[in-house]
Formats: sequence, C-alpha cells, structure tokens
Amino acid sequence: MKRIAIFPGSFDPFTNGHYDIVKRSIGLFDEIIIAIGNNSSKQRYLPVEQMVQIITDIFKAEEKVSARSYKGLTAEFAKSVGANYLLRGLRNTTDFEYENTIAQANRHLNKDLETVFLITSPHLAAISSSIIREIQTYGGNVDDFIPFRISPPANKNESQTQ
Repeated sequence: MKRIAIFPGSFDPFTNGHYDIVKRSIGLFDEIIIAIGNNSSKQRYLPVEQMVQIITDIFKAEEKVSARSYKGLTAEFAKSVGANYLLRGLRNTTDFEYENTIAQANRHLNKDLETVFLITSPHLAAISSSIIREIQTYGGNVDDFIPFRISPPANKNESQTQ
C-alpha cells in the first residue's frame, strides 16, 4: 500500500519551518501532497494559486512532493487523494494542544487517517507565517524565514506610527 501523506495548512506564506518538515518527511512517505486549504478564520496575504506555484517551484526536483489547493474538510480531501496520513509540524506545547484536537476530529471523520507529528527543528521553532506577514507588511526583510523571494505589499499599512 502506497504511503500518501498530506501536509495541510494555509501556508500564507510557506516558511523555512514548513520546508524543513517536508524535507525531513520525504523518507517516511511515498508521496507528500502539500495541501493548501481555505481557513475560514483567516484572510489570505498571498493568493492560494500563487502559493501553490511557489511551493511547486521549490520542490520541482523532488518527485515525491506536490502542492495542491483544496476547499472543505481536510479529512475529506485526504480521502479524495487516497492519503492515509496527515503530516503536521509542532513548534511547542501550544501547537500540540491545538493539533491534537484537530487530529482527533480528523480521525473521527476518517477512521483510516493517521496524524504524524514532527517536532520542528529548534532553530526554526520561532518562525510563524503570521510573524512573517507582520514583518513583511511593515517593510522588514523576511528572506531568512522563507525559502523564496517575496515582494513587499503594494499598500503598506502606515498605522505603525500611530
């Protein structure tokens, strides 16, 4: 049986921490689908289609890795692509509490779905997409945090001095 994992998230943007989790998991799975979902509680910074293309370009030399977008429940998307594993990275205990709850819900929705947690490499544990978005929004350099180049936003928020 082929070991197919999905690595779901909003990846807005895809960070060096995300990249590290994927690279370290390549030996664990036959196929890894980086699945960019639509989080109803978040407004996107980068369009989904752009992030799919960026991730595809990052992993173009790795035949086991692909990127796709999806809508709806992660457990249902996993069924639709034949994935029996969810891949998740954990930076800290707060992540574990959150991810454990989601893993239990996904297992309830899809009994064949097993969640695999990888601990984030220590030097990447402080990186989060929301921090990167904040730095980028105010014109800071984020090159050390993401595995691709990103242009500054067209309309910087000027409220930082208010």
